[in-house]
Amino acid sequence: MKQFLEYIPLFFFLIVYKLDERLITIGTMEFTFGGIFSATAFLMLSTVLAYGIVLKMNGSLTRMQWIVVAAVLLFGSSTLILRSEEILKWKAPVVNWIMAAIFLGSQFIGKENMAKSMFGQIVSMPDTRWTRLNLAWVLVFLVVGCTNLFVAFTYHEYWVDFKVFGSMGMLILASIGQMFYIYPYLQTETEAAENQPKKP
Repeated sequence: MKQFLEYIPLFFFLIVYKLDERLITIGTMEFTFGGIFSATAFLMLSTVLAYGIVLKMNGSLTRMQWIVVAAVLLFGSSTLILRSEEILKWKAPVVNWIMAAIFLGSQFIGKENMAKSMFGQIVSMPDTRWTRLNLAWVLVFLVVGCTNLFVAFTYHEYWVDFKVFGSMGMLILASIGQMFYIYPYLQTETEAAENQPKKP
C-alpha cells in the first residue's frame, strides 16, 4: 500500500499530461488544464500529499524519499516559473544519479553499504556479495538515469510514458534480479531454521 502511494503522483502526471489543454474557469480564476505545466503542478501537489501520507504512516521518510520530494519541488517549481519543459526532463536523470552516488558513497563511508543497510534484515550474506549487490545498484541507477535523459531529449513524444513505465519497469527487473541473487542465502537460512532442534 505504501509503495503504491509513491507511484500515484507519476500516474496523475501522466493522465493530466495526456489531456488536451483547455481553459477552466472557477469563479474569477482561470487556469489551463492539460499539458505539461498543469501536469507538473499536479505532480508537485500529489507528491506532497502522497509522501505526507507515507510520513504519517511511517513516522519518517527515508533519505531517498526526501530526495524524490525535494527534486520534484525543485524541478517542478523551476519548470512552472520559467515555463520550460526542458527543466523537468532533468528531474528523473538527476534523481537516479543522486541515488547512484549515495549507493557508491556508502561503499566507502559508514559501517554498511546501502544494499546491506536496506536488505540486511532479510538475509545474511558475505560482505563480498553485499559489495557486488551494492555496486550493481549503482550501475542500475546510472543506466536508468542515462536512459531517461536519452529518451527525454531524443524521443520527445515518448518521454513521459518512459518516465512512468520505462523507469519503473527497469527498476522492477533489477529487483527481480536481486531476488535471484540473494535467493540461495534465503534458502540456506530457511533450511537452517527448519533443522534447528525444537524446544520441548
